[in-house]
Amino acid sequence: MTSLKDIRSQFLNFFAARDHFIAPSAPLVPQNDPTLMFVNAGMVPFKNIFTGAETRDYSRAASSQKCVRAGGKHNDLDNVGYTARHHTFFEMLGNFSFGDYFKEEAINAAWTLVHKDFGLLADRLTVTVYHTDDEAFDLWRKISGLPEHKIIRIPTNDNFWAMGDTGPCGPCSEIFYDHGDHIPGGPPGSPDEDGDRFVEIWNLVFMQFEKLSDGKQVDLPKPSIDTGMGLERIAAVLQGVHDNYDIDLFRTLIAASVDLTGRKAEGEDKPAHRVIADHLRATSFLIADGVGPSNEGRGYVLRRIMRRAMRYAHSLGARDPLLARLAPVLVREMGGAFPELQRAEPLIVETLRSEEEKFRSLLERGLKLLEEETANLGEGAALPGEAAFKLYDTYGFPLDLTQDALRREGRSVDVEGFDKAMAAQKAAARAAWAGSGDAADESVWFDLRSENGATEFLGYIHEEAEGVIQAIVSGGEIVDEATKGDAVEIIVNQTPFYAESGGQVGDAGRITTDSGAVIVIEDVKKRAGALHGHIGKVEKGAIKKGEAVHLAIDVARRNRIRANHSVTHLAHAALRDVLGPHVAQKGSLVAPERMRFDITNPKAISAKEIAEVEARVNAVIRQNTPVETRVMSYDDAVESGAIALFGEKYDDDVRVLTMGRALEGGDKPYSVELCGGTHVRRIGDIALFKIVGESAVSAGVRRIEALTGEAARAYLEGQAALARQASDALKTTPDELPARIEALVAERKKLERELAAAKKQLALGGGAGAAAEEEVAEIGGVKFLGRVLDGVAAKDLRGLVDQAKQKIGSGVAAFVGVNDGKAALAVGVTDDLKDRLSAVDLVRAGAEAMGGKGGGGRPDMAQAGGPDGALAGDAIKAIEKALSA
Repeated sequence: MTSLKDIRSQFLNFFAARDHFIAPSAPLVPQNDPTLMFVNAGMVPFKNIFTGAETRDYSRAASSQKCVRAGGKHNDLDNVGYTARHHTFFEMLGNFSFGDYFKEEAINAAWTLVHKDFGLLADRLTVTVYHTDDEAFDLWRKISGLPEHKIIRIPTNDNFWAMGDTGPCGPCSEIFYDHGDHIPGGPPGSPDEDGDRFVEIWNLVFMQFEKLSDGKQVDLPKPSIDTGMGLERIAAVLQGVHDNYDIDLFRTLIAASVDLTGRKAEGEDKPAHRVIADHLRATSFLIADGVGPSNEGRGYVLRRIMRRAMRYAHSLGARDPLLARLAPVLVREMGGAFPELQRAEPLIVETLRSEEEKFRSLLERGLKLLEEETANLGEGAALPGEAAFKLYDTYGFPLDLTQDALRREGRSVDVEGFDKAMAAQKAAARAAWAGSGDAADESVWFDLRSENGATEFLGYIHEEAEGVIQAIVSGGEIVDEATKGDAVEIIVNQTPFYAESGGQVGDAGRITTDSGAVIVIEDVKKRAGALHGHIGKVEKGAIKKGEAVHLAIDVARRNRIRANHSVTHLAHAALRDVLGPHVAQKGSLVAPERMRFDITNPKAISAKEIAEVEARVNAVIRQNTPVETRVMSYDDAVESGAIALFGEKYDDDVRVLTMGRALEGGDKPYSVELCGGTHVRRIGDIALFKIVGESAVSAGVRRIEALTGEAARAYLEGQAALARQASDALKTTPDELPARIEALVAERKKLERELAAAKKQLALGGGAGAAAEEEVAEIGGVKFLGRVLDGVAAKDLRGLVDQAKQKIGSGVAAFVGVNDGKAALAVGVTDDLKDRLSAVDLVRAGAEAMGGKGGGGRPDMAQAGGPDGALAGDAIKAIEKALSA
């Protein structure tokens, strides 16, 4: 049997032998398309090459691109587990030509690989072409020798691909495999084409036209090729099975799921094991590429996938986290081809375990509610939308999870009612997914990059440099010159200014010209991936395109940024030492004033752990060793042990920063990470590290905020000054301050208890029963004791009323406590009178007299409040009036 690993290697080696650049899979989070949530096709990483927005140093490529379709337009989530070929995560094998070869070579390569190298019989293969594409039809006839009836002309858009309403487009040609007449279905283009007998295994897109805004199509100057072959589909064919879930990878994952749950993958349990195996791949790869579970955007889709798998794990009887225990199996199977899985394994396991534990309690309560709701429904009746929304809003159940849970019962959900309930709760329309959040149209920057090339960054070594203005952008438009007062963004050929990236803010400074012009630079952004856009305002004179300029950064500001950036590396290492290897950076802010660092950790970081992290970082700082920087290939860097941030896009050559020595001794460095930011030259330049804040960002993500250098020293001095002021006020020393405060707190609590007791005694007549009896009146034949008590809290009134009821034996007691201008009222009726009198009615009469409303309790005891304590006496009078009525 040909394994999935072998098929992937055979495909890539086939095209490598034909001079294709073998491109590694891009991260699942798109780097060049803000309109996409996830990479969903093999061509996505090459999109800007096809559109001409960028160029690369190769004209043909091949890849096995990881893809996810679980959100937005391309959403296969509902079908996963119930069909033979739907997945949330899949690999797309593809070969690409960027204006190099075209139809003949693409068709020749496809036929050679599928028929000769993969060994698929010609009588099992059928191809389709667009109905007007005579060239492709003739080439297939010549190259494959297939009879004309097996080269089917398709007149629909299924065989015509377009990137969008405008842009590159062209006809397609698909290759189908016939699984045999024992499976229902007909060939493509026939009335029975939706059956499972003929399965599409490869699609060849011939980009030969450009669609214009007026609908016309013109020939592209350089036609291109984009192909896509699902690895799981071709593996099923080559392994002699009809179902993708029967290939070797899924058999291994499903077998592990069966072993851990003790439930066979048969009958009603079969879809559950399939969902778990599929969703394990999607969640693990998304986490490895830097996506974390959250309630919005990509993180929300990840959580939906997780929770769907977790619900099926629950249905199989799994009570311990199942996906977390399956993750190492996936890493063993796919980690060789995707080393990011191996590097992220601790994070994947920890994230899955945390989410499963949290979701289990929600799931049990939610399923109970679902059972209660469906118990009252008729057979086959849909679940009301309001109930489905309650599951979503209260228990975190996405709509599709509820639909999944009801599938076995043959029930649906009133989706329209769900949408109405959602709209009623959230009046403000939620914004639809807006991609990666990049600013609008980047075409202007890609044009400039194509015209001028990348900006050369000199800032690792230089703080000043000479350059030439290549472009001036003002008001979103490219202009030739700008004058005093104009807001501009300037592109130069080389610069010492760092552009915001990796959490580090952009540099600030000044750009000047020989003619005396001055531009104050406030920020620098990276444009089109390689241009440094210097953002600022012309303060003096005028500037022109092509003019020579002098660039100088704000050195003092940069030095503070350097210290804060370098310390993030040391803090990352220390946090892993103290908290465990599951810790991974999830974001940072490196600014001149402070650093902010987000990490994965399932719980709050304790004060003891924070102190230990600080101690370790400051110990390394005191080593004052040089910061070593090496440039090497990405693969060599990772193999050497450097930590790469999951989901980050790295160039082929990367900078590897090594800082400090292991605190336990030996030659091992303390921190080794890939980083393109600017850093101190010696660790001692950081001077001092102090954590000033720790908080939650989202589920499983904690944030620390810290200071370095002078800012840290000033913070500590401020804390010491506060301690001195407090100790002076308490007539003690700073060392004895904690004990003195503790004693004062204890003394205050004692006095508060004594005061409360005294107030209770006073309320009841100072402990003298006779005095209390003298104040008891008789109204309407009922004994009544009523008082206004200043400074008595609402919580103490009930006890006072109970004691008063005991003293008077038979009657009514009412006390009004006044605090901070507001009043609280309690009324009690002895048991022998509660059939005649209701404490609730009496307390409501008193509350109304104080400007309050309502009040409640039992016939023998009720309480209420009033906004105006000055009317407390009126409350007593109102109760007396009610008793006399």
